[in-house]
Amino acid sequence: MQPHRLRDLLSAVRDGDVDVDDALARLRDLPFEDTGDARLDHHRALRTGLPEVVFGQGKTPEQIADIMGRLAAHSPVVLTTRATPDAYAAVREQLPAAVYDPRARIIALGAPPLPAPDAPYIVVATGGTSDIPVAEEAAVTAEWLGHRVERLYDVGVAGVHRLLAQRHVLFDAALVIVVAGMEGALASVVGGLVACPVVAVPTSVGYGAHFGGLAPLLSMLNSCAPGVAVVNIDNGFGAAAFAHLVLTHRVTPAPRA
Repeated sequence: MQPHRLRDLLSAVRDGDVDVDDALARLRDLPFEDTGDARLDHHRALRTGLPEVVFGQGKTPEQIADIMGRLAAHSPVVLTTRATPDAYAAVREQLPAAVYDPRARIIALGAPPLPAPDAPYIVVATGGTSDIPVAEEAAVTAEWLGHRVERLYDVGVAGVHRLLAQRHVLFDAALVIVVAGMEGALASVVGGLVACPVVAVPTSVGYGAHFGGLAPLLSMLNSCAPGVAVVNIDNGFGAAAFAHLVLTHRVTPAPRA
């Protein structure tokens, strides 16, 4: 359940528009719903500011369709990452309004919040074209979380002039997500250019000594540029979730004695 939906429900109880028993029926699945295969965390948005997102990899199409349907009863937006076309076909049978982004491998349902045209934006930058699937997972997730996103693809350090030609886009960003494989040097370059936070995503793109993403992961963890945070290999969703929390979290000062 989203915070605004719970607030509306409590206001309706207060005003006498909803009786207590009806409110209890609506809240019966808090904090989670046990389906047998999964325990769906309908309470997560209230605790963390982010609703539960379905990780599709390893789940059957039928499980994904069932989980998305149950989540949709409690949340205006439902996402599944690492989804296949077969999973989307199963979801569409139950939820015809669902959409699928094949590059991001995301099934989405609902209406994402629309940011203002001049809202602060996240830049998603890649070292190469091969990094785009992971970048799109980050970009599409961020958009469904309500953020404006600008994409800078194939601007890696093998031709750093391509990145510098877009420096005006970088300099005005609220946050930059850098997605890179090979040696992962792009994160340090961007971190040395911008004043905003940088979230680095190593990808499993590279030759043998790249070790399936371990080389760029270690490079990014050892970045000499301050202000660079690193998520796990190929974790575009995690980068977008972290970016969302950075850009939306507000700390309330403790009251003075």
